[in-house]
Amino acid sequence: MTDDNKKSFYLLTNKHKDPSGTITEVIEKYLTDKGMKCVKSSDMQQLQNTRYLYTNADDVPEDTDCIIALGGDGTILQASRDLHHLRIPILGVNIGTFGFLTDADKCSVFEALDKYMADDYEIDKRMMIYGEVIRNGEKVYENFALNDAVISRSKGLKVIDFDISVNSEYINTYFADGVIISTATGSTAYSLSAGGPIIQPNAKVLIVTPVCPHTVNTRSIVLDSDDEVMIEMTDHKMLGEQREITFDGETSFGLARGDKIYIRRFPEMALFIKTNRISFLQKIRKSFA
Repeated sequence: MTDDNKKSFYLLTNKHKDPSGTITEVIEKYLTDKGMKCVKSSDMQQLQNTRYLYTNADDVPEDTDCIIALGGDGTILQASRDLHHLRIPILGVNIGTFGFLTDADKCSVFEALDKYMADDYEIDKRMMIYGEVIRNGEKVYENFALNDAVISRSKGLKVIDFDISVNSEYINTYFADGVIISTATGSTAYSLSAGGPIIQPNAKVLIVTPVCPHTVNTRSIVLDSDDEVMIEMTDHKMLGEQREITFDGETSFGLARGDKIYIRRFPEMALFIKTNRISFLQKIRKSFA
């Protein structure tokens, strides 16, 4: 915070959701009229030759107290991945179609901003996961996610097979369309669509959910956050199916037979600003209505 009363904001806008910039400009004016410092992001376009996917963290001023992400859950996922190391909390504003991760929408954003400026808020900490691909004893890829890491076929319609171990203990061999390793935050995303359980988002767990498994008795497994999941790419039926791992639906890496993928808790937490009193269960009830 720059002084006792003034806060500094960084407005991160999904231009597909606010193409004319009207909503962004209204929020910027609201903040500056109250004496706050406000910096707007450049267009959210895929960056070339940088380690960032959508947002260059170097553009965020050092004195920023709050990042306002204008979009939907996808926008917040992108912001979390690109900006997590800055340790600046994100206030999610839903101007898209779905907002499980957002704190406010176009109607309630000003109330949320007022509460934040009055220090009437909580920091919602969410666990993230880290994954690495080991090939022939060497690490060939690594990434992290707020929602999930998904192993799936990349071409064709044949099933893939893989062995899963937890803390070096073999669990099962799966024949399926893929497998999802998700956080509690990701339990309401792809994992839910695949039949996984709904978990309170602040819980520190790993959820392993097979996708369309070719068996009648395969269920999700909920693990402790300190557990490490290892998925080994097998090919018992010698189908030669191409596979890949994708993090938060954004970045993918091709997998080969024999690859070992290790998934564990990421050391840093995603930080979100929570000003509303709507509980997670209320959000769930509303989404099912």
